[in-house]
Amino acid sequence: MDINKTTLIIMAAGMGSRFGGLKQIAPVGPNGETILDFSIHDAKKAGFDNLVFIIKKEIEEDFRNAVGKKAEKIFNTSYVFQEIDSLPSGYSVPSNRVKPWGTSHAVLQSASIVNTPFAVINADDFYGQSTFKIIKEHLETAKDYDYCMAGFLLKNTLTEHGTVARGVCETENGYLKRITERLKIKDMKYTEDDVSWTNLPDDTIVSMNMWGFTPTIYGELQQGFEQFLKNLKDEEKSEYLLPHTVDNLLTQKKATVKVLQTHEKWYGVTYKDDLPFVRQGINKLLERGLYD
Repeated sequence: MDINKTTLIIMAAGMGSRFGGLKQIAPVGPNGETILDFSIHDAKKAGFDNLVFIIKKEIEEDFRNAVGKKAEKIFNTSYVFQEIDSLPSGYSVPSNRVKPWGTSHAVLQSASIVNTPFAVINADDFYGQSTFKIIKEHLETAKDYDYCMAGFLLKNTLTEHGTVARGVCETENGYLKRITERLKIKDMKYTEDDVSWTNLPDDTIVSMNMWGFTPTIYGELQQGFEQFLKNLKDEEKSEYLLPHTVDNLLTQKKATVKVLQTHEKWYGVTYKDDLPFVRQGINKLLERGLYD
């Protein structure tokens, strides 16, 4: 493990079905900048050394033209591909499967090229400069199974235009105890049946899929993926997700996850109607001189 270097892995393989297109490259800045452009800028400012994009082969040309070529000018940049037929020996793609296998599977695709502590983010989420900084600082001294995550206040991560999915965190002494995926959250409440809604506290901490790992995670991801496939419940829709992987490691007491709380405002394009709100938020940051 090269502990003197750090890598940023950006998961950009999703096509954005709810958004209705390739939301990773939707312009949000005044000069056509994407959310990704801002994340790459913030990662460079925080001191990350390498950049890895996880994409689908079919979007490679559009993605490189819109984002990749600019990133390559400031980062040592690599590309890996998440495809549904990237499976362990002895397994095949179910005939009705179209959906990717999820975020844990996505990160697993980078195992052969990453040998440094690394951060993972979603391509379509804006995390803020200070968030990259605190993750980078943790990774500089991280050992083995000493992981971390950015903990956002739930109230800073909601949209007015529909429900969102969030990993709701239970913490103790600054460390993650449990993480529970709530797939439908709106107005600080969640539902599991679309009928009854449960209130969440104002200080609820959630994961926005910004994690910090060491390369020890790769062996766990590989082993966990084979177990996931053995126990596959829904061949069409089940996903192998990072929160599930992390939660399993915590249950087994194999890893610790430091929750690095950030008070940054999250911006993301879950729905097309989110775009004007994101653009307004980005413009406010530009007016404060954060991206001169």
